[in-house]
Amino acid sequence: MRLLVAEDDLRLGDLLSRTLKEESYAVDWAKDGQEAEWLAFENHYDMIILDLMMPRKDGLSVLKTLRDSGKTVKVMILTAMDTTDDIVKGLDLGADDYLTKPFSVDEILARVRALLRRQTKHRSAVMKVGPLEIDQARKEVVRGGKKLDLTLKEYSLLHYLAANSGRVVSRTQMAEHVWDMDYEPMSNVVDVYVGYLRNKIDKGFEKSILKTVRGHGYMLDA
Repeated sequence: MRLLVAEDDLRLGDLLSRTLKEESYAVDWAKDGQEAEWLAFENHYDMIILDLMMPRKDGLSVLKTLRDSGKTVKVMILTAMDTTDDIVKGLDLGADDYLTKPFSVDEILARVRALLRRQTKHRSAVMKVGPLEIDQARKEVVRGGKKLDLTLKEYSLLHYLAANSGRVVSRTQMAEHVWDMDYEPMSNVVDVYVGYLRNKIDKGFEKSILKTVRGHGYMLDA
């Protein structure tokens, strides 16, 4: 899943970005409100973590612009101002959740997982696609009682395919939701990682669940 972190505090922004990347998310980081708004319109994010107090354009104004334009991306607002008014304004403008600073890393990761689950048919912490079980908190994948050893990017790709299980997803969709701004559009990295993933989740098992739909993309289908 691809996230946008909008935070002008360099120390906190770097911490959030690194932590989320270590949890297998693709992350872009905006350091002011105008950059955050521009990135939100330029890219396809599954979630935005939006600080309220930012230079050039504050978070509430960014949120209002996104919602007025019809953007339905999940938004979690961050605020150091622990007042009811700030929280109410954010929620009324269309925020999906909020956190007040300071907060623990474990709490924000749990809230990110919870918000992302709302976008899929998998509401449990463990996603199940046929014989495949994906523990989103532990980042563990099991098939047929066997724990599969995946890299962070392989796990991220599998998680996106599982969130869309039963539906064909194109290479473009996978690139937009699994890779960040460093992705090179002309490369074959998506197909390469699909190959890596297929080798780990299907090889040695009787039935293949990662399927190629020629001319369209790939599908995880049990």
